[in-house]
Amino acid sequence: MASKRERQRKLERERAQRRIARQAHKTRRRRQIYAGVSAGLTVLLIALGVTWALGGFEPDPPSNVISGTCTWTLRDLAAEPQFTDVGHPPADGMRTEGSETMTIQTTEGEIQAQLDLSKAPCTAASFAYLGEKGLFANTTCHRLSTELRYLACGDPKGDGSGGPGYRFADEDVPQTPLTGASPSPSAAASASPSPSASPGGPLPVYYAKGTIVMANAGADTNGSQFYVIYDDGSTLGAAYSIVGTIVKGLDIVERVAKGGALDDSGQPAKEGKPKNALVIQSITVGPPPATASATPSASPTPTAQS
Repeated sequence: MASKRERQRKLERERAQRRIARQAHKTRRRRQIYAGVSAGLTVLLIALGVTWALGGFEPDPPSNVISGTCTWTLRDLAAEPQFTDVGHPPADGMRTEGSETMTIQTTEGEIQAQLDLSKAPCTAASFAYLGEKGLFANTTCHRLSTELRYLACGDPKGDGSGGPGYRFADEDVPQTPLTGASPSPSAAASASPSPSASPGGPLPVYYAKGTIVMANAGADTNGSQFYVIYDDGSTLGAAYSIVGTIVKGLDIVERVAKGGALDDSGQPAKEGKPKNALVIQSITVGPPPATASATPSASPTPTAQS
């Protein structure tokens, strides 16, 4: 019979073996867990890398932004009821090269302007869309500036506050003044200073006679309102997208300008409501006429510096 001491030794050996077995099992289990976690992290990192490479982490555009070749930012019409809900143009599919003709039918006759699609495709697309929607029908050119030489039109509200229920970015904003152009003495004396004007010298001229530019309330806030530059020497600042150039009917705008402007009390003013009303009946944009050869004026048109 084994002695008591031998039995104790045997029990201690068995307990030690069980401890070793438990420790080995724990070690194997930890290694399995670590291997699983490592493999999972590897798969996750690969998935994250692929998602990043495909642009999956780029933020979604705001719900009021319609993006494509052109971007239309929808207005909050509940907060800005002065704007008109006409939907928005398609963001893709517009022409981006060549030219088109914008035809403005007015109560005084027809005005035609040539649009350069390579420089302002989204502006042309917007005019075409708004014309089809009838936004310009029976709108009155609401403001005349005899100092800055422009007639403002295109507001369905008729007071300079309205437009479509979307806005879009600037496109063809001039970067350098025109060569061979100089402002009239009255315009140079009254217009606000321009950063590019020489101290004590005349203000620069960026827009030639016959140019149509977008009116705005700051950068990238274009809608439907536009200015027609009806005479040489306008010192309107270089902050407005060029829509196109009038090739027919500028004399209609010149006749309106000759009537002068009236202030809110009906007295003659340098800027205000035109005394001679001009009402736009429609605007359409399409291929240029095959025989279009008219020029905005007999005098040479200044050209921009390269």
